[in-house]
Amino acid sequence: MKRISPNVVRIGWIGTGIMGKSMCRHLQEAGYNITVYNRTKSKAEDLLAKGASWSESPEKVAGQSDIIVTMLGFPADVREVYLGERGILVGAKEDSIVVDMTTSAPNLAKQIYKEAKARNVYSIDAPVSGGDVGAREAKLSIMVGGDQVIAEHVTPLFQLMGKSISYMGPAGAGQHTKLCNQILISTTMIGVVESLLYGYKAGLNLEQMISALGTGAAACWSMTNLAPRIIKRIFDPGFLVEHFVKDMGIVLDESRRMNLALPGLSLAYQFYISLMAQGKGKMGTHALALVLEQMNNIELV
Repeated sequence: MKRISPNVVRIGWIGTGIMGKSMCRHLQEAGYNITVYNRTKSKAEDLLAKGASWSESPEKVAGQSDIIVTMLGFPADVREVYLGERGILVGAKEDSIVVDMTTSAPNLAKQIYKEAKARNVYSIDAPVSGGDVGAREAKLSIMVGGDQVIAEHVTPLFQLMGKSISYMGPAGAGQHTKLCNQILISTTMIGVVESLLYGYKAGLNLEQMISALGTGAAACWSMTNLAPRIIKRIFDPGFLVEHFVKDMGIVLDESRRMNLALPGLSLAYQFYISLMAQGKGKMGTHALALVLEQMNNIELV
């Protein structure tokens, strides 16, 4: 394997959405030569303007790269990008490394690992948490599954994108850890919104309430970062509702396979399905407030 250095390693990047673009930019600013692909080329224009190269397919990106990173939307996208007729594994060179940072299904991560290994390609799953803010500020939490030696080898790249890099175990372990994260966020978001509703009805200044709670035992990222957006009626996505629903669906599928009951997650899932039914799938996850506001005939303004 090549030493991780801007002058030695060429990076392929696939997926330049809300988070992927910022994550890729950090590598670009560190001096790495990058080849990008995205289904919608216009979403990569900022990176191209700063010197990234464009390629016409995942297969061609892989053929020009030593390390290929993906940040996609849904497991179906991951499957197509890696295992499709013009996918990464068709074009990947021997001893190259593929890194999927999408939140996806653990079993798919294991399949990609197995098929990559058969081609003498290394594969790790490394989903992230931190949303658009974490991506922009290079403060993501990165949860890694796969061979530990490979995870350690690419850690210099992770350090350009995140503040916390955790090796969790073999292929799929990174995805399982991220799903634990999504369980926690989904139920925490209910608590954040309900506390805002209660504070509103009690006549509290919500900005002061958020500040007060942010220094105590109830402090959490969602309260500190998303509650202010709720009361300012800013529902632009740091993380899309439709992607969160996808993640919760993966968890529920996994929990059924494990014969595991997760009633809190199931409740949150129904609330988010309601948001989707109202056409709000492109909003941020904190738009959950709109469902609970509607239930109580309250608007937090």
